Amino acid sequence: MATTLGLAASPASAAVSDGWVRGYDRFSDDWDDEGELSHLSPWRDSNATCLWQRILWAEGAYATHYDNKIFEKSHIDGYFGWRTHYATMDLQKKLGVSADGIVGEKTLSRANKHMYRTGGSTSSNRTLYLRYEGKKHSFDLSRNTDGKYVFPDRKDDSRQAGYKYHSCG
Repeated sequence: MATTLGLAASPASAAVSDGWVRGYDRFSDDWDDEGELSHLSPWRDSNATCLWQRILWAEGAYATHYDNKIFEKSHIDGYFGWRTHYATMDLQKKLGVSADGIVGEKTLSRANKHMYRTGGSTSSNRTLYLRYEGKKHSFDLSRNTDGKYVFPDRKDDSRQAGYKYHSCG
């Protein structure tokens, strides 16, 4: 899944309310205001979950207490089930945040720090190209001209990270 800054220094916007994982201006805090993801979340079956699973894969998280196996690319399905829950807890421990299996502000803020700009512009009307550098894998993603995050699903097809729909998996 940082504080999104609007144009003209407007306050942070809750990206969940408009249905997208979104950001503006600096990308380093884009995920601070995103909605919580968990196996009980209303967005547990979504492309936002799919983006989180891509991060679990990139970090090499283990589904400890589920099957104790590494989170594989084939597990990226956009559904926040028990494998995702336990892999999230494993990654939270590695990130030094509360290992509760709920992807909230602190977890996303720490994960956001593994993203680097590779091109484009941070201005609101330009595409920004980024790279997520995990411990095991890396992947390219972008923030489009609407501020919406676009990422590769498990088949490496581009998907927009949204809360209210599920097209990955």
